[in-house]
Amino acid sequence: MPYYKDISYREAGKFEETRFEKIHNVVFKSSDYASLIVAHEIAKLIKEKQKKEEYCVLGLATGSSPIKVYEELVRLHNEEDLSFVNVVTFNLDEYYPMDKNDMQSYHYFMHQHLFDHIDILPENIHIPDGTVKQEDLHQYCIDYELKINSFGGLDFQLLGIGRTGHIGFNEPGSHYNSVTRSITLDHLTRSDAASSFLGIDNVPKRAITMGIGTIKKASRIVIMAWGHKKAEIVKETIEGSISATIPATYLQNHTNTTFILDKEASEELTRIKTPWLVGPCRWNEKLKSKAIVWLSHQVQKPILKLTEKDYNDNGMSSLLAEEGASYDLNIKMFNTLQHTITGWPGGKPNADDTNRPERNVPHKKRVLILSPHPDDDVISMGGTFHRLVEQGHTVHIAYQTSGNIAVSDEETIKYAEVIQTIQPEGQKAVDILRSLKEKQKDAIDTIEVRNLKGLIRRGESLGATRFLGLPDAYVQFLDLPFYETGTAKKNPYTEEDITILVKLIKKIKPHQIYAAGDLADPHGTHKVCLDILFKALERLKEEEFMKDCWVWLYRGAWHEWDIHDIEMAVPLSPDEVLKKRKAIFFHQSQKDGVMFQGDDSREFWVRAEERNQQTAKKYHQLGLADYAAIEAFKRYHF
Repeated sequence: MPYYKDISYREAGKFEETRFEKIHNVVFKSSDYASLIVAHEIAKLIKEKQKKEEYCVLGLATGSSPIKVYEELVRLHNEEDLSFVNVVTFNLDEYYPMDKNDMQSYHYFMHQHLFDHIDILPENIHIPDGTVKQEDLHQYCIDYELKINSFGGLDFQLLGIGRTGHIGFNEPGSHYNSVTRSITLDHLTRSDAASSFLGIDNVPKRAITMGIGTIKKASRIVIMAWGHKKAEIVKETIEGSISATIPATYLQNHTNTTFILDKEASEELTRIKTPWLVGPCRWNEKLKSKAIVWLSHQVQKPILKLTEKDYNDNGMSSLLAEEGASYDLNIKMFNTLQHTITGWPGGKPNADDTNRPERNVPHKKRVLILSPHPDDDVISMGGTFHRLVEQGHTVHIAYQTSGNIAVSDEETIKYAEVIQTIQPEGQKAVDILRSLKEKQKDAIDTIEVRNLKGLIRRGESLGATRFLGLPDAYVQFLDLPFYETGTAKKNPYTEEDITILVKLIKKIKPHQIYAAGDLADPHGTHKVCLDILFKALERLKEEEFMKDCWVWLYRGAWHEWDIHDIEMAVPLSPDEVLKKRKAIFFHQSQKDGVMFQGDDSREFWVRAEERNQQTAKKYHQLGLADYAAIEAFKRYHF
């Protein structure tokens, strides 16, 4: 019987087989907890093999998905005496060409996150070699395959999934019987890796990878996916037909594969997104809202025009049976959505707040806006920011990280040259210019260069906040230590990061906290900053002032809350849209070819505007007022 039937998975996550799904999957509330479960399955297998005095042969993955798994395995080794002496590992892939000591190499990654911290024998570690000569590469791949076979194949294969549906680096078009080989990387795959390489131009175009056939021979396969960016490909892999265009679908034919998902990565699965199409539902208020918004979109009618036939024809007859006439249900839902809309994000003074998203007292609130990077505030909630200032609230803005890594060397040279012109006798500008012009590939910026890059972003932030009417005294730059590595890879947050935020919140005693709730990357800066906030709130929850503190989450430039999740919608007039755009323009270092563009070529102000306009359009299609744009928020209850 496959291991995934073990009761621990069924209890730990959300598991329910449906007629739509062709790969077993378990959904967890958080990627961190899911990673612990996976790590403990691996540990259990290692111990079982030790008792039999056998090798435990692991296929290992890299990237952001398995990081927490490796952290837990290291902890089990250090604190619970888990030994890896009997473990043999084979890594899935490596960029080509790639030096082992390059910070972007998977050799470097694996030693940094796992191998340097456990007692595995060096001769038992196998990672594709990105330095093999071109003429020797074919034979090298054959030998790698033979080496796996010499150990009897893989006992356990850990996988992530790329947005092209690749596993390992088996890109679309890979054959289901393919073996270890060199391969050309898809543009989307290279785009997703661009931030680690400080630009897509630096990402190798080729790689060495285990084949689909090699992976499928593993006795047990666990494939992990975190964040909403993976949701579409997860659905296609689990529910779609087997196809070479999505190589991960080949796992449908493997008898012992489990997809491990967090909530965001699972959100497109039929049983998660539209459970009423799967079978009987337990209709709570949240699910009702989700279903009716979906139905309105599905039949392309405003909510108030939905009929009983619309409900019955789209799998929602049980909702009518529970609620009664569609007329009453439609009005109830329309009013729920209407009550999310407010032009007073801090609460409207002397107004009935029974059906408003925010309280009307105190009339003048202390507000803390947390911005992970020095531009997330204006990109994600610039209009609301301006409203809060304009309506007389005491607004504080805290930039959690310096954002220095996102300033290009070319931009920094321009500033250093200005400094040199103003202070021709000064040595600092000379040193900075020399450092940047002599900088080698993958070199970490000097402290002086990083400081200047941080100051550039500070200046841009102050320009934007002044434009929105906020005095400098209410702007804080926290420079959280976890971020200050000088590289795209950040350190885990520590007690120092939490303490900095705790002190700030205790000082301000806010009635409102606005924070970035974008969870696209579980190891990205937004997620880490949010985790630090959650830890701070946990520490502070018994404080008297916290009883009057509400936390509102906004999302970043790439993604918006679903309509049924929105609890406060702040409409913007055309003039306010323009003011928000101008505030974003102050962040000149992040304009015109920003370093971490992702696969979206639009500038941040365009993304933000179009996202806000799209939200307003969705509200209007549901039958509500027609606004130029809407910024959206979801309340976090701690």
